[in-house]
Amino acid sequence: MVAASLSALSHLSNPLATLEQLSTSGSQLDGVPVDLENSIRYAGAKLTQAAGILLQLPQDIIAQAVVVFTRFWLGTEGGSLKEYDAKDVSAACLYMMAKLSSFPQSPRNVLNCYAYLLSSSSHLTNASSKHTEPNPDSYYISEGVYLTQRARLFRTEAHILRVLGFQTHIALPYTLAINYLQALDVMALPNSSSLARQTFAHLTSALLSPQLLYLTHQPAALATASIYLAARELAVKLPSEEWWQVFDTDREELGFLVVGMKSMEGFASDEAEKWGKRNVPMTVDEVDSELESRKILDGGD
Repeated sequence: MVAASLSALSHLSNPLATLEQLSTSGSQLDGVPVDLENSIRYAGAKLTQAAGILLQLPQDIIAQAVVVFTRFWLGTEGGSLKEYDAKDVSAACLYMMAKLSSFPQSPRNVLNCYAYLLSSSSHLTNASSKHTEPNPDSYYISEGVYLTQRARLFRTEAHILRVLGFQTHIALPYTLAINYLQALDVMALPNSSSLARQTFAHLTSALLSPQLLYLTHQPAALATASIYLAARELAVKLPSEEWWQVFDTDREELGFLVVGMKSMEGFASDEAEKWGKRNVPMTVDEVDSELESRKILDGGD
């Protein structure tokens, strides 16, 4: 009975990043600035989310893929943006997590999806494409190219598994959030559906956080903070007592997470302004070109 209880609890929690892992990364050791690393990680997470939606995968699978994508770059033992293409890692994470679920995707489906999202016809990478007709030639994959990309997909998947120590378990806060809303007795309120939607929206945007909220906090704390923030935004009255303590979250952690979630809108706006019409580097070659451009602008040799 005790072993079964411990096993059940382990499925509600995740191994968290250590201070050493958060202090530096393989990319930074290879000369990639922190701001560029954050931009690529953010763009890669958005790419993973968009690909999952295009493939009609459930949000929990997409979220797991985003967390694995983020974990891969963590610490000195993690992958480096000077060694791995972020777009390939994104595709491999989504392919792997879908394969482990009840919604597996074929390599061809995944690669076709990414070919479209990274093409000039995609709204994700080309804002002007909203006003033009899609060009199928821009995302067509020939059989030869497909076989090469499939081999790279499998190779990248193997690299990710080795870096993660074959640890693919990801506990998510979505179900916990619903359970907590029910426990707080707010699901019977007229605006309960809006509260649940806003709560889920904060949990999803937190996946893209530069503070790596999903790697530094347990699902229970993430669910609690998203409910607190959503209720404040929608003026939903919650119990006056410190109810978050019932869900294993102290006031300090709650405050940090709420600030982190609220800051996502500003971070996204800053990223959009920073890159403008330029695409964020998603390959090793593009990272090298960006670093070379920065060196020239800084007057370096």
